[in-house]
Amino acid sequence: MIKYEYNEHKFPYKWNLTDGYPAKGIQPNGLKVFGTFICGGGSTMGYKLAGYTHLGGVEIDPQVADIYKTNHNPKYLYNQDIREFNKLIDLPDELYNLDLLDGSPPCSSFSMAGSREKAWGKEKQFREGQAVQTLDDLVFEYCNTIIKLQPKVFLLENVKGIISGNAKAYSKKIIQTMEQAGYKVQLFLLNAASMGVPQRRERVFFIGHKKELNFKPLILDFNEKPILFGDIFENIIYNDLTNNEQYLYDNKKIGDNDFGVINLRLGNKQNSFTTKLLYKNKVCNTITAGDNNILFDIPRKTTINETCLIGTYPLDYNFKTIKPKYLIGMSVPPIMTAQIAHQIWLQWFKTA
Repeated sequence: MIKYEYNEHKFPYKWNLTDGYPAKGIQPNGLKVFGTFICGGGSTMGYKLAGYTHLGGVEIDPQVADIYKTNHNPKYLYNQDIREFNKLIDLPDELYNLDLLDGSPPCSSFSMAGSREKAWGKEKQFREGQAVQTLDDLVFEYCNTIIKLQPKVFLLENVKGIISGNAKAYSKKIIQTMEQAGYKVQLFLLNAASMGVPQRRERVFFIGHKKELNFKPLILDFNEKPILFGDIFENIIYNDLTNNEQYLYDNKKIGDNDFGVINLRLGNKQNSFTTKLLYKNKVCNTITAGDNNILFDIPRKTTINETCLIGTYPLDYNFKTIKPKYLIGMSVPPIMTAQIAHQIWLQWFKTA
């Protein structure tokens, strides 16, 4: 694996869709990829930045699918549950000849900040208008998609919690299922902050290739310069806090990471722990769809531009009527995907 100097970034975290694909210095590689659970297209953009041809994907939410179509103009777009997609028998031949299949099954039931075991096997609806679904079995529905389409390589992304505690059994079953299906599987725990993303975001990646391809083990070892919140901060002063947020904000101390800590210090219940405090001299916390991020120095939440930069979304992305924080929080940062995709091409396909 080629290592870059500490002060370099392979892919730009500040960019626009109008800049075009692939990223500067990257050449198209002709590899075809298809996505599942595509959301706003974080991974889609990552593959395009890395020189891949992205064919589209599967998305259950009609409003999100419409936004995806507006921003990415996919060749194929299936607005349906992955379980229904897996039943289709009239798919294009192109989808049975993929170089790579990508998927990030919804992962809140495995998150260390979520309900974990209490939510396993239960149905959930993320947003109004979206179909109700059980979440913990979606990783295996995605395994069924891989087995159905038989790509040369697959990538399955999830939260760190899937390799922790009782959830380890899910990880072992994923690897066992795909090994039995003819794939050699590796598991990686990566932090986006070391990959040119202005965000501390640890995620697990299961990456597998067909055994007959006999690829060497993939090496993913990133050490790019951390991008601090102060590097992307917009010097805009206003106050958009609620009365309760203002009360907690007024009682903050240096070192507090979230409002939950402040609540505890004030003798209240430890709630509001998803409201994070951002320091200019630190890398931003993980953005999730349900979090609030409030600046320590200014009583306001992140601007749209700051949120895009934290998630490495393009600044000219059309979010339509959905809050940027929701789509970005649900997405793999494009630059995180681009880094992995580039190494897959470099180490596996380029040398094949």
